[in-house]
Amino acid sequence: MGSVVGGVETTVGTSDTPAPASSARLAIKLLGAFSVERDGVPVALPQSRKVRSLLGYLALAERPVTRERLCELFWPVPNDPRGELRWTLSKLRAVLEGDGRPRIVTSEDRISLDLDDCRVDVAQWRALRRADLALLDEDDLAPMAASWSGEFLEGLDVEHSAEFDHWLLAQRAELRMLRFAVIGELCRRAPVGSDIGLHLARQWLEIAPLDAGATSRFLHELVERQMVPEALQTYDRAAERFRAAGVDFAQVIDAWQRMRGARRSEALPAVAISPEPVQPQPQRRASVAVMPFREMREGRVAASELGDALAHDAITKLARLRSLFIIARGSVFAIADENLEPREVGARLGVDYVATGLLQRDGQHVRLAVEVAEAETSHILWAETFEAHSTERFAIVDEISDGIVASIALHIETAERDRALLKHPESLDAWECYHRGLWHMYQFMPAENRRAAEFFTRSIKLDPTFSRAYAGLSFTHWQNAFQRWDDSEEQTRQALASAARSLLIDEENPSAHWSMGRALWLTNDCAGALQALQRSVELSPNFALGHYALSFVHSLAGDPTQAIDSSEQSRLLSPCDPLLFGMLGTRAIALVRLGSPQEGAEWALRAASRPNAHVHILALAAHCLAVAGRIDEARDYAARIKLRDPAYRVEDFLTTFRFAPQERALYVKAGQRAGI
Repeated sequence: MGSVVGGVETTVGTSDTPAPASSARLAIKLLGAFSVERDGVPVALPQSRKVRSLLGYLALAERPVTRERLCELFWPVPNDPRGELRWTLSKLRAVLEGDGRPRIVTSEDRISLDLDDCRVDVAQWRALRRADLALLDEDDLAPMAASWSGEFLEGLDVEHSAEFDHWLLAQRAELRMLRFAVIGELCRRAPVGSDIGLHLARQWLEIAPLDAGATSRFLHELVERQMVPEALQTYDRAAERFRAAGVDFAQVIDAWQRMRGARRSEALPAVAISPEPVQPQPQRRASVAVMPFREMREGRVAASELGDALAHDAITKLARLRSLFIIARGSVFAIADENLEPREVGARLGVDYVATGLLQRDGQHVRLAVEVAEAETSHILWAETFEAHSTERFAIVDEISDGIVASIALHIETAERDRALLKHPESLDAWECYHRGLWHMYQFMPAENRRAAEFFTRSIKLDPTFSRAYAGLSFTHWQNAFQRWDDSEEQTRQALASAARSLLIDEENPSAHWSMGRALWLTNDCAGALQALQRSVELSPNFALGHYALSFVHSLAGDPTQAIDSSEQSRLLSPCDPLLFGMLGTRAIALVRLGSPQEGAEWALRAASRPNAHVHILALAAHCLAVAGRIDEARDYAARIKLRDPAYRVEDFLTTFRFAPQERALYVKAGQRAGI
């Protein structure tokens, strides 16, 4: 039996329906301190972080997950990932199946959890994604707010698994936004001056210190209690905080003036701050200083010629991406010998992030441990070790610096995206709106794509010179045309227009050429598309999306061998990319064209196993499996397609990918055999 919150059914796992607290035999707590209880009695938990993290991941999975996918997430570099997975599942069974009921369900090569009669705290929160909070009763919302006890899977980041960390950050960001919405809704309903009103206002402000509504409500609570000195102090601190972040403070000023008008007899003072709204700073980008990498020699840390070369190469390649503000080589090298902490480097150079590294050599073997820290807090955002084995210095520099650049760009952009998710939409600047748009865009759903376009449009209004925002907007139009979510002809026209605007603003930006290349493909101008995409990777050889788009066009209408090379390059540059399913899928298409259907089917399966793979990728897997003669597997995927989109037909697949006549005929027969 499921539970209903304000008319909205709460969900967990594959069925996503938790039992009420009174009837759930098994209770799993994923927020704050991790715990499992059976009939109210705590279950002893193994110390393994992987067991707990795997439980959290499977508990939220909306469909069964392949063993291969779990191995990629949790054991990217072990000797025996499947053996590790079997051991972890055995420990998980001991936790979940103490009452004799099987909880871990295995079907062929897929794994899921049976939690239909369980209470999972995070499930009720995730159910609110589909709810209109304004329609829910306080009796539903108040217990939700009280149940929050900390971060999702608190302290359980998986070491050496960047992809799991990315998933975890996204889940935490979504849950924080839901909590922000619930607390805000409750606070708006609570009477000003009541004890619960003050309590909720304080919580709301703690969650979102840069939200004008939260700040105004807390000030109102203080003024209502005649705590004028405290209110003035809070106001001044908030004004400084908003100014430092470039957030418009006008709404708080207006709220203060209304409070003054309502309480003239108590002589609430005017504020000294100017009523002029604070405008977001144009052209803001996250900034990073890549410090010269030091070398450990004979037990001492010293300057290194090779470390300097690696840092210089990374700086150059990051700058060519044009996605981050990179401090010039001269500035970072000038202070390298002072051995400053990240916080000190940040203060000296005015940067958001600081990258440092320590080099070790053993003959021809080179190992570089790199970490990126937030400058303000010195908190380590990411750390990884890169290795190379060569007698050629240039080969070492290229191999290691490529990995450094891809990882730094990915993790800083992810951090910026997560930071934007925590802020109220109205308080975002152009840079934050852009990253909020990316988050919605990569959900690959019509409503999310529309939301992404709204954020990109807002970013452009705040900063009309932001080339990447136009490129992002172009991609949302491309998605509408490619996925047939809207009129293809009109969406193609808008994709071209936005890409052209991106190029007009910054012709040296690889994202601009990338968006133009994809838009030209929509018009069947494959030669023009390839030319634009080639230019994007010439401008920045480390631009993973440019290599992926080249692979996409080549796989369908160009050189399939080149498609495989470009696919591999994009995957190496961005192994945790939200578009990884496409990188894998283009390789599958190219392999079928080259006469290797079995290998192509395997790559198509890998693409379809990605958590955000859309229906066309599932169709690719079904068709490739049928071409390879694996009809039963192909029909299984056909059934999954029907669940996702009952109206999906072979023609939808063929029209979307625009195959050449020979491949089209091949896939027509394959689709018929698969039963699509």
